[in-house]
Amino acid sequence: MDKLSINEIPIRTANNFGINSIEIENINIPENFGYFSNIDINIESIKDKVNFSNQNYRKLTYGLGEVLETQNKEKCNCPLKVDVSSILNKEIKIDFLFNQSNRNLAENIEIIANEKTKSTIVLTYQSDDVIILNFMGSRANNFLSIENELQDNSKVTYTIIDFGGKVSCTNFFSNVLGEESITEINTIYLGKDKKLFDLNYIAELSGKKSASKMEVQGALMDSSVKHFKGTINFKKGCKKAFGTENESCMLLSEKAKSISLPILLCSEEEVEGNHSTSSGKVGDKELFYIRSRGFDLMEAKKLLVRAKFNSIIENIKNDVLKEMIENEINKTFAIN
Repeated sequence: MDKLSINEIPIRTANNFGINSIEIENINIPENFGYFSNIDINIESIKDKVNFSNQNYRKLTYGLGEVLETQNKEKCNCPLKVDVSSILNKEIKIDFLFNQSNRNLAENIEIIANEKTKSTIVLTYQSDDVIILNFMGSRANNFLSIENELQDNSKVTYTIIDFGGKVSCTNFFSNVLGEESITEINTIYLGKDKKLFDLNYIAELSGKKSASKMEVQGALMDSSVKHFKGTINFKKGCKKAFGTENESCMLLSEKAKSISLPILLCSEEEVEGNHSTSSGKVGDKELFYIRSRGFDLMEAKKLLVRAKFNSIIENIKNDVLKEMIENEINKTFAIN
């Protein structure tokens, strides 16, 4: 495929911003995804829900775009259905294990959480030479669409860790219908070489006293590029709703590039919306102070990035996952 245009924002802005959608060139999408069977699931009742036959595919409201959605619908080689009501208060861990026989993955995961249910779901991706917790190898492309619908008094929190790979595009849509329902997404990203991130987060608030919180923290090295598009839409009926989005990017080289577009839309009164974005180079004073304590330049940068990510990492309760993230940060800043 010569060129792929995806991840369009819900309300278009001026073309000169270059952020309404993203065009990716020379993307190689496999014609045949084959059979992906190397999956490890820690809950026996979930294993029974792996179904490689026909599936009931739900069309996404936004998603990354028709081309990729059609690919997933027609060639999905790993449909999963997770019913949280049967595994109350348990952590579900699903590992996708890549090898020579399981190289391409197109998954469709449906999660159903009924009234008074609670669970933590962890998706990890591992192979012989790369570990992915939304970490990707230097030749990999990652296309992720997430959609949820919230009813009264419900809450969902997503944590996305995105560190490696060549291209990583995420479309997140939360349809907050219920009264006093809450959607949260927390993301950290770390780019190096020529990595490209395109993050398109959308929350539509319809329920009274509902809330949306977006927290995105990132750092870019070398010639990496990031686009962040955050949209909070206060729709009719969401009186006393609250929405906030905060995105911050640390630039660790002269060639790194960060573009952000926060959007607040409002069709209702008595709501509160806040947004902030920032990007900038690492301060010379901070680097000098750390280096004067005996650290080299890369170690000093790593400490600053680790401090920036700390608020999101510390909210992860699984110590094994925390260690995986720490190891990946260490590898990124290791001197070859």
